[in-house]
Amino acid sequence: MASVKIGSEFKPSAQLKSLFYTYILSAACIFFLIFCLPVMLFAPVEVAMMLAIFMGIPILVGFLIALVWVGKYYNSMHYKLTDHEMVWHRGVWFRETGIVPYNRITNIDIAQGPVSRRYGIATIKIQTAGYSAANARKAEITIEGMQNFEEIRDTIMDMVKGQKPVAVETYEKGVAGTSVLDELVKIRKLLEKRRR
Repeated sequence: MASVKIGSEFKPSAQLKSLFYTYILSAACIFFLIFCLPVMLFAPVEVAMMLAIFMGIPILVGFLIALVWVGKYYNSMHYKLTDHEMVWHRGVWFRETGIVPYNRITNIDIAQGPVSRRYGIATIKIQTAGYSAANARKAEITIEGMQNFEEIRDTIMDMVKGQKPVAVETYEKGVAGTSVLDELVKIRKLLEKRRR
């Protein structure tokens, strides 16, 4: 459980791969119990053999692809905390990169299900100002599979406390000494003059 250093990249715990493997194996067992076992027990032998060939091979291929994907996805995950923002990268087929300034962060939650708790890891969910209302319940950024999740949350919160919120920056005086609100009032007056 390494400490997170500002300016250095960090990765999730290797336990995240074990968590993904557990989910894949659980899904395979459930599928087998619900679909395959009843066919094997109650269908005629010829039907069971045909289903095993036509369904079993694609399912086995999908299972193997999922196992390979876990390692590649884990290797693609990188996070970095700088003095002013968070940077993250991840993705195998569809790569994602994001940069979020600390002054936009509004909420940080920790999510830990029963299986991830067993592995001693959690996901840090970060929400930001201005994120779509339709996605209000979904975090804009997730830092997955961290063992030192409380330390990371506290580090990010300390960085957030050192920044001015977005709303404060919006209403501060500009270089010329006028605020955004003053500029909007001027624009409104010009538009009203054009309507006349």
